[in-house]
Amino acid sequence: MEITETKEWWKESVVYQIYPRSFQDSNGDGIGDIRGIIERLPYLKDLGINVIWLCPVYKSPMDDGGYDISDYYEIDPMFGTMSDMDELIEKAEKLGIKILMDLVVNHTSDEHEWFEKAIADPKSKYRDYYIFREGVNGNPPNNWRSYFGGSAWEAVPGEENMFYLHAFSKKQPDLNWENIVVRNECIQMINWWLEKGLGGFRIDAILNLKKRIEYGTFPADGEDGLVFIGHWILNQPGIEEWLKEIDERTFKKHNAFTVAEADVPEERLSEFIGENGHFRMVFDFSYTDIDTPETGEWFKNSEWTVKELKEKIITNELVTQRNGWGAKYLENHDQPRSINKYLPQEYQDDRSKKMLGMLFMMLHGTPFIYQGQEIGMSNTRMESIDDYNDIATHDQYHRAILSGMSPEEALEGMYRRSRDNSRTPMQWNNQKNAGFSDSDEIWLKANPNYLDINVEQEQNDDNSVLNFYKKLIHLRSDSSKYKEVAVYGELLPVESSDEVIAYKRKTDDAELLIIVNFSDSENQLCIEGTYEQVLANVALPEMVENVLEIPAYTGAVFSRVLEVG
Repeated sequence: MEITETKEWWKESVVYQIYPRSFQDSNGDGIGDIRGIIERLPYLKDLGINVIWLCPVYKSPMDDGGYDISDYYEIDPMFGTMSDMDELIEKAEKLGIKILMDLVVNHTSDEHEWFEKAIADPKSKYRDYYIFREGVNGNPPNNWRSYFGGSAWEAVPGEENMFYLHAFSKKQPDLNWENIVVRNECIQMINWWLEKGLGGFRIDAILNLKKRIEYGTFPADGEDGLVFIGHWILNQPGIEEWLKEIDERTFKKHNAFTVAEADVPEERLSEFIGENGHFRMVFDFSYTDIDTPETGEWFKNSEWTVKELKEKIITNELVTQRNGWGAKYLENHDQPRSINKYLPQEYQDDRSKKMLGMLFMMLHGTPFIYQGQEIGMSNTRMESIDDYNDIATHDQYHRAILSGMSPEEALEGMYRRSRDNSRTPMQWNNQKNAGFSDSDEIWLKANPNYLDINVEQEQNDDNSVLNFYKKLIHLRSDSSKYKEVAVYGELLPVESSDEVIAYKRKTDDAELLIIVNFSDSENQLCIEGTYEQVLANVALPEMVENVLEIPAYTGAVFSRVLEVG
């Protein structure tokens, strides 16, 4: 199958995700801020990235790390001012870096003016901005479980038998997208930000907009007597009309970069990311959530194999490139660190970190690097559940105890999968608080291994994880002779053993061969044709009679020029 790609700026991007609270504190209050990001722009320029995805900095009570927005048009004082935000957009643009923000329109904070007015006056027009329903004899309308645990319905204070829906925390009431006024308010806000010079949005929880509200008690799927809400609110029929409307009235007009948090079935993928799709790309969760059951109980230990991982990656690649463009990642603010997720403890070293970097950076699509991933940051052990800040972690811990786990077993589950693993402060140097802040108290403890893993140390080491990431990023840059094939080349799987993930990236006149040995033992691969080595995380032996011996946890890129005609 011939893949032809239309060239777009967002396809040629390398994205760096920043969790502002943890990136750089500029004013000594123990919390990262926008001015801290401005200070670190030269580092990001040197790294080679050209897009920053900024997790929410909107005004918020921070019940869910800023994904509970109380004012879409204001910056939270914790992070700075709108003037700081304008300066960040302007200074980044001068360095050739565009800014993406999170777009959160499935819900607001319960401290948003709209919700406060909806609660204060049942007859207010704002009551229809949200989803209110009468209960059943004082109980919630049904037994849906919110994504963060507990009932998805919260009783309205001072009103008998009345509840509001929250798919996430009770401080995040869901907006009523059936109301055209709500849709218009959100569209106006999106355009306001794009007209400021924003490059686009990462779109949060967008497939939850359409709800199929049903009364009743449904068969429970957990110890809490509740049932997963997603069956009724994920990708429901009719949502495509709203998504198309948003795109036509906002994103397309500005040639905006949009990446959606959307688990889309294969048969509908072209609707979402095709030439006339609702978004430019979507994230794939199949291999990043390989260690999590469908019901989201990540406190449970999950068994998976490299063969399964390989199948999920290759399947997603082939499906995505047939239908549009993909977003590639291993880490984000909702994931633990990849080295802990994918590798046994005895093999969690720089070699494996480089291998993981090569695994996702060379796939077909736009790569997303999460802050600290480029220096090999890892999970951190907390002494008790009280040390965790994340709301979902506290829920998972509680559910783990309910399931019969001991506190020690439950805490081990949090170490393995808590979202706070990726939210610890960025490790800049081996000084106080890893160079993140001068404060005596910071919002989340730094990982003690910052003494050995930090930017300053790795910048001066040619063999560091950081400098390996720079080389990977360079392969996609304008100054690289491999740019065309690394960005636009069709992905073709290469037959290999279950523990080797091998594929080609191919254009009419060039070819890259990517080989990743995802195991602790040596493997072989038969290679047809003559290739030159471009990049590898370890020294490779000479090929003998077209057979390459691949050492354990090796990632390598080879190239060759193809005869045209």
